[in-house]
Amino acid sequence: MGLLTGKTALVTGAARGIGKAIALKFAAEGANVAFTDLVIDENGQATEAEIAAFGVKAKGYASNAADFAQTEEVVKQVKEDFGSIDILVNNAGITKDGLMLRMTEAQWDAVIAVNLKSAFNFIHACTPIMMRQKGGSIINMASVVGVHGNAGQCNYSASKAGMIALAKSIAQEMGAKGIRANAIAPGFIETAMTAALPDDVRAEWCKKIPLRRGGTPEDVANVALFLASDLSSYVSGQVIQIDGGMNM
Repeated sequence: MGLLTGKTALVTGAARGIGKAIALKFAAEGANVAFTDLVIDENGQATEAEIAAFGVKAKGYASNAADFAQTEEVVKQVKEDFGSIDILVNNAGITKDGLMLRMTEAQWDAVIAVNLKSAFNFIHACTPIMMRQKGGSIINMASVVGVHGNAGQCNYSASKAGMIALAKSIAQEMGAKGIRANAIAPGFIETAMTAALPDDVRAEWCKKIPLRRGGTPEDVANVALFLASDLSSYVSGQVIQIDGGMNM
C-alpha cells in the first residue's frame, strides 16, 4: 500500500518538468493521476504512459488553465472519469521576465493569468467536490521569489506571492470542511530551463546556496507527496521553501 493508494490527484501543467515529477511520485505511491497541459502532445502522451506504468489510472487533458470555462469543464470531466478528486496541485506556470520600466501590459497580464488565475479557476472548480468528499489537499506551487521578490521578475514574483496568500486564505476558509491548503516555494531547481543557463551563472547561483547545489524535481516532488498524504494531516496554511537553505 502506497501513501496515496485509492486517491485521485489532479496536477496542472504536468506534461514535463516539476509537474511531471510530482505526477510520477504520486503514481508511485498508488494515486490515480489526472493531469493537464495546454496541449497533450508527444510529451503529454509519454507522461501519461509513464504514470500508467505504475499500475494506476492516468489521463492527460488538454486545457488552458487560465480559462475559467475550460477549467470548469475539464474538472467536471476528471470527476466523471476518475470518480473523485482528492488532491489538487496548481503547478501551471510561465515566465515573461523583464524590468518593470520595460515590462509590457501583455507580459504582466499573461503571467498573472497563467500562474495565479489558473489556481483560482481550479480551486473554484475542485473545492465543491472535496467538500462533498469531506476532505482534500490543495498544493499551490509558488516560488522563493514569491517570498523574497526578485529584480526583473515583478510579474512572476507577484503571481507567486499571490499563490501563497491564496493557499493561506483557502486553508482558513476550508479547514472546517477537512480541506487543507499549502504552498511549496522552490528555489534553484535543475530543470531544462535552468540547464540552459551559462555555467558561470549556474556556479555563481550555487555559491549562494548553503547546500552548494541546485535542487531536483524529485526534491520538490517529495515535499508535494508529504503535503498530499496523511503524513501532513495537521499541516495547513504553510509555505515550505525548497531552496537548499538559500533564503532563511
